[in-house]
Order: sequence, then structure tokens, then C-alpha cells
Amino acid sequence: MNEIKEIQKWYHSQCDGEWEHSWGLKIATLDNPGWSLEIDLIGTSLEQTPFEPVEYHIGKDSCPDDDDWYVCKLENKVFKAFAGPCHLRAILQVFLHWQKKNT
Repeated sequence: MNEIKEIQKWYHSQCDGEWEHSWGLKIATLDNPGWSLEIDLIGTSLEQTPFEPVEYHIGKDSCPDDDDWYVCKLENKVFKAFAGPCHLRAILQVFLHWQKKNT
């Protein structure tokens, strides 16, 4: 998965001996079911970069009915994304596309 390699690369590029002690990223599961992704932007080049929220309901092609969605937004200098169980890759792609476009 290229997205895993890319998020690892981005994370590693932020690690400067200080940032990683206070900030970072978290990938977790939701109980509905699904995924959550939180990426701290304080101290990064993206800290002041605007982000237009994304809300997407794909349809019934890749996941069962209620599980086919994702939402991405910025909140208090944290990139937050939530997705159905089939869309962890999609929310990583949203972040990585925005990051590449703005750095």
C-alpha cells in the first residue's frame, strides 16, 4: 500500500527531536464500525493551511450500505477523518493529496 509508505514518510519528516514528543498521528477503529484518523498539524508546514471539508458517500459498490462513507475536516489544527470500514485508504489519500498540494 503506497498510502502507508507515504504517511510513514510524512510522519518521519516531521520528527525533529521535539515534534514527535507532543504531536503525532493516530489511526483507530470506530464501534459503528469504521476508522478514525487524527493528524496533529501544530509545528508542521500545514498548520496554517486551509482545508475544505470532504464528505463522501460512495454508493453500494465497495461496501455494504451503511458502511460506505467518509468525512474529513480540520478542527483545532488537527486533521480529523472518519470512515466506514472499507475506506481507511481513502481518508489517507485525502490527507496525502492535500499535504502534497500544499508543501
